[in-house]
This record gives sequence, C-alpha cells and structure tokens, in this order.
Amino acid sequence: MNMVKRATRAADTLQQRHAWLGMPVAVWKKFGDDQAGNLAALVAYYAFFAIFPLMLVLVTVLDIALKNHPALQHRLLNSALSQYPLIGQQLGHIGPLHQSGLALAVGLVGTFIGARGVATAMQNALNTVWEIPFARRPGFPWSWLRSFGLILVIGLGLIGTTVLSTLASGGADRVIPGFGGKIVALLVSLVLNVGVFWLAFRLGTAREIGWRQLRLGAVIAAVIWQILQYVGGYFISHQLAHASPVYGTFAVVIGLLAWLYLQAELTLYAVEINVVRALRLWPRSIAPPPYTEQDRRAFQLYTQVEKRGEDMETVAGESGSKG
Repeated sequence: MNMVKRATRAADTLQQRHAWLGMPVAVWKKFGDDQAGNLAALVAYYAFFAIFPLMLVLVTVLDIALKNHPALQHRLLNSALSQYPLIGQQLGHIGPLHQSGLALAVGLVGTFIGARGVATAMQNALNTVWEIPFARRPGFPWSWLRSFGLILVIGLGLIGTTVLSTLASGGADRVIPGFGGKIVALLVSLVLNVGVFWLAFRLGTAREIGWRQLRLGAVIAAVIWQILQYVGGYFISHQLAHASPVYGTFAVVIGLLAWLYLQAELTLYAVEINVVRALRLWPRSIAPPPYTEQDRRAFQLYTQVEKRGEDMETVAGESGSKG
C-alpha cells in the first residue's frame, strides 16, 4: 500500500469514528450519488425564466395597490428586489406594466409557466433526495395540484415575507432603534422563511415523509437563504458597483443564473442533511472496500427509487417464465 492509499484509509477511518466528520462526508457522498447538482440546475433553469416576469408583475401590482402611498410602495419594492440582489437594481429602474392590461396578462402567463416548471422540478428533486420510488410519488392529477400549491406557497410566501419583514423592520426601528431593530427584523424574516420552506417541502415531498422529518431541512434552508441575502448584497455593493455597462449586462445574466443555481444547490444540500440524519445514512466509506452498513443501506435505497410500478417484479417474473 503506497503513501496516498495509507493516508486516504487513515482519513476514512477517522471520519467514520467521529460524527462531526462522518455526517458532512455522508451528505457530500449522497449529494453526488443523487446527482443533486443536475437537479439544482434544472430548478435554476426554470427559475431564470420565471423571475423577470414575476418581478415585473410585482412592480405593476404595487403601483396599482399603493398608488397613493409611494413611500410604502418604494420600501416594499426595495425589500422584494433585495431577495435577488443581482437583478434588483436593474429591475428597480423598470416601470410598471401599466400601458395595457394585455402586458400585465402576458407577465402573469410568463410567471405561471416558469413557476410551474420550478414547482415540478422541485417536486422531482425533493422526492429523489428522499429516495421515494417513482411508484410511490404523486401522479396526475395530484402532482399538478401539488405544483399549483407550491406556486401559491412560494409566490405568497415571497410577498408575505417581503411585506411583513418590511413592516417589522419599520416597527422595530421605532421601538428599538439602531442595531437592535435590525436584529428583530432579521428574526421575523427568518421565522417566516422557516414556515415557507416547511410548507413548500411538505407540498413537494410524497406524503409518506412526515412534517417532523421535514422540519430540520426547513430550518437549515431558511438560515442559508438569510445568509445569502447578506452575502449577495455585499457582493453587489463591492464587486459590481463600478462595472462598465457592457460588463454589467453580462454580469446580470450570468450572475443571475449562478445566483439561482447556488440557491437551489444549497437548498438541496439542506435537504440532504435532513435525509442523512433522518435515515441514519452515516458514516459512509470514502475509500471502499470495505463498505459500511450505511453504504449498503444507501445502495438499497438507490435501487428502490427506480421502481416504476407496484407490480413490476411480478410482471417481470411472468415475462421470464413465458420466455
């Protein structure tokens, strides 16, 4: 055994003996086994086509509903656009779609088509990560109804967290000025995001996975998204503030795709952490053989996922006997 193999084997033994090392390794391995990066890319692809019409519709709705309250309209718009710092500044300069009802209708249709793609891709990703066999996943029309539910939860969740976070921020500044008010607003936003993720995970995952099993993933995902908002804001203010118009245009498009992919990928990592913990899929071996018991358990789950019908084994057996 050469030096590299000995070092790898020693590191493998070490991580299997310590949960604080074994858990991250198991999550990393399962993320790769599930090809979750490809699942995240599909979610980001549909989100890219949904986000522009969604923001334009939001601008229009705020212009109509709060026409006599420009200050509140401005605060709500800035709060919503801050969710996507890579395009927020650009969309902030775009006027509402008030020229005709047709323009608003087109914006709504575009938003719905993109949002339905996101919801369908998210359902597939969540069920794949939880290793739900195809035979036990919701079929038509229940999968469509779940997609519509996800659209409502995510859409209303975005609006609700934006409105309540803005109001909480303003109220907190009056009651607790300065840094304390910002902390209160941050906690309110975090609690709301946990609720949105928890409900979205419930709608996107087969019913055999209970509410309690989904709780940890919702909390982790909400914390990750909260951190991303601050990181994104810092990146924009320090990296793109002095970009040329041409570079800035490319940065918006490429940056938006990268931003959406990062959000989708980290969300699936949060779910993977939840799954590994709930199903006790650690420790895993990074230099097999030998395989751990959890390795064998994971391989069994991966095999079961491809089951397309409850009676597939019976049909296969009958076909083999006839041949």
